[in-house]
Amino acid sequence: MLVFPALVAALVLTGCGDRANAAKDGSKKGGDRPVTVTTEVVRTRPFADTLQALGTVRARESVTVTASVSQKVQAVHFDSGDVVRAGAPLVTLVAQAEQAQLRAAEAAAKEASDLYNRQASLAAQQLVARSQLDTQRATRDAAVARVGQMRAQIADRVIRAPFSGVLGLRQVSPGSLVIPGTVITTLDDLSTVYVDFPVPETQLAQIAPGESISGHAAAYTGRTFDGTVATIDARIDPATRAVTVRGQFPNADRALKPGMLLQVDVARAERPALMIPEIAVVQVGDASYVFRVKAGTAERADVKLGTRSNGLVEVLSGLAAGDTIVVDGTGKLKPGAKINDVSKAPRKAA
Repeated sequence: MLVFPALVAALVLTGCGDRANAAKDGSKKGGDRPVTVTTEVVRTRPFADTLQALGTVRARESVTVTASVSQKVQAVHFDSGDVVRAGAPLVTLVAQAEQAQLRAAEAAAKEASDLYNRQASLAAQQLVARSQLDTQRATRDAAVARVGQMRAQIADRVIRAPFSGVLGLRQVSPGSLVIPGTVITTLDDLSTVYVDFPVPETQLAQIAPGESISGHAAAYTGRTFDGTVATIDARIDPATRAVTVRGQFPNADRALKPGMLLQVDVARAERPALMIPEIAVVQVGDASYVFRVKAGTAERADVKLGTRSNGLVEVLSGLAAGDTIVVDGTGKLKPGAKINDVSKAPRKAA
């Protein structure tokens, strides 16, 4: 009576073992299944990378217009934002006292000159001593110099634009008392602007005066400003290990203003480079690798990457031209896995 239950138990155990073996066989077969991927052959392409930096716009010429004497403002000859030419009068200061002193100096100079001319005529007849004539000549010259001094003081009462440009906000009004250092306005020559931007010393050999550059400002979306490298600073900052490069940009419409932030792009000379799609790269921490195809299987190839541009990345080491790499499907791959390259499959006719 006890044989029948034992027989049933043996049959159950046998069935379970068969199912376990079948599961193992299926798993093994599934692991050998090729992973569907697309591949690409690595090749050398012409490539011109771009050096990018942020720079600050500076006017070609810029000055804060101030007074050089203490005096009241008699007249203001400009308004905020005016475009002026070099030498244009901006502010006239009160100068009545100086005008009166000038008239007195001119009268004294005329009198001294007339007296000198009379004594010179008498000296020619030897009626006046030569020493007396020399004294009168010195008196005349001093009187003439005094006239020049008064005219210079009066000229200081008219503040003029030192160069052509655009005026800033007006800070004074007629009747205001100004002293040396009082800000009257600002003046900027914006026909051409400079943009100073830093370049790492490691890239110093890649840039030279006269090289073409371009700039983009957040205020003008989609607009590109074209310029050239004007000069490179003679010193490298020991703290940042960067050198300041000055770019020059034409600015006929005065769109670029001093203080504006500009992204500067410096295009380098075209060179051959190994470029692969960025999606082919697997990034794990600081390590980067791709899957290289060898005899229908995938192997890991560690790579060192360079510049990225338009969905492509430069490979500095780890691959060679002619290698085949997996582009799409890397997420399912492991080293040694078989692949099914659908990029090489013939397309069906439509």
